Amino acid sequence: MSTETVKETDVSEVEFRAEIQQLLDILVHSLYTSQEIFLRELLSNASDALNRVKFEMLTNRDVLDEEAELGIWLDIDEEANMLTIRDTGIGMTQEEIVAGLGTIARSGAKEFLKAMEEAGQKGQGVTADVIGQFGVGFYSVFMAAQEVTVTSRSYRPDAEAVVWTSTGQGTYTVGPADKSERGTTIEIKLKE
Repeated sequence: MSTETVKETDVSEVEFRAEIQQLLDILVHSLYTSQEIFLRELLSNASDALNRVKFEMLTNRDVLDEEAELGIWLDIDEEANMLTIRDTGIGMTQEEIVAGLGTIARSGAKEFLKAMEEAGQKGQGVTADVIGQFGVGFYSVFMAAQEVTVTSRSYRPDAEAVVWTSTGQGTYTVGPADKSERGTTIEIKLKE
């Protein structure tokens, strides 16, 4: 379990945009053929975060925890039915976490739904290419999760830590968190 805590002040609950619930339902029930795919997607995101912080460290000397070991860690708590993925990558600010996790299919949910429909009409499955283009891989976690909590701190030394939580049911909460080190921790309360 994470020792990071949420600061109760300044936490707000936000609704996903209108077409988002339809998109979440499709992601959770139709898009992926294997429930375990979410783990590949989250590890891929963590790897990307490490690559991005390496680049920042080459081009920018003002990086939080410059000496921190670069890595990705997985922890399983079978009793609590929790999976935790932690990285020391680039991290996110509150604005970045809302833009990245609070806006499903950043390139447009309607366009994503249209691309899925067109792929289906052509007799093709929805490819990783389409998934990557629309930024929806993270949401595959809701195939296996009751609730997901993402706590992150940006590489920017003056950035504050942030926590994002959702059950994938149409809303999420976002607010400040206590996290002193750079990177992202994803806590997944798994379904039975």
